[in-house]
Amino acid sequence: MINENFIYVGAALNLVGSISYIIETIKGKTKPNRVTWFLWALAPMIAFGAMLGEGVSVLGGLMTFMVGFGPLLVLVASFVNKKSVWKITTFDIICGILSLIGVGLWFITRTGTIAIAFSILADALAGLPTLVKAFKEPETESYLVFLLGAISAIITLLATKIWDFAHIGFALYIFIICMAIFILVRFKLGVSIQRILRAK
Repeated sequence: MINENFIYVGAALNLVGSISYIIETIKGKTKPNRVTWFLWALAPMIAFGAMLGEGVSVLGGLMTFMVGFGPLLVLVASFVNKKSVWKITTFDIICGILSLIGVGLWFITRTGTIAIAFSILADALAGLPTLVKAFKEPETESYLVFLLGAISAIITLLATKIWDFAHIGFALYIFIICMAIFILVRFKLGVSIQRILRAK
């Protein structure tokens, strides 16, 4: 375990990653999927509120808050450069609807642990379009924000003193999805797989 104050370092890394992504979005180098980034802003904020309701401290939930705040800034930035927006597909809309259903289920249950679970589900469904995009066209993404997000999640997990779902569930999920997208974008793994499949 590490000192819980390292969570501030993790939050700062999240912010740095978001700022780098925002800059590349404004320049048109990255093309954020607005469905994903809107819901990536919404779901963590719900999870953050649910965590506070379950007795998690503000510091303990800081990474979750930042995971929502960063995408909110990215979403705003996507309206600055109209050319930087990824075209919304039927798949994106379906994922978005399913994600919002997850949010609705949280609203109905109002139970902390269940709310966190549905927030993770909603966030994962919201992330599917970007995960697919990273697989098919990694050049439209920037890996730094996802790498720093994964590092932030590790820091949060190492600084957490209570290992139950309310305290570590969202951080563990963020580590998994951020690492998956980082690997797909940084190493263009999906492109290699598609090339191999086409060669057969």
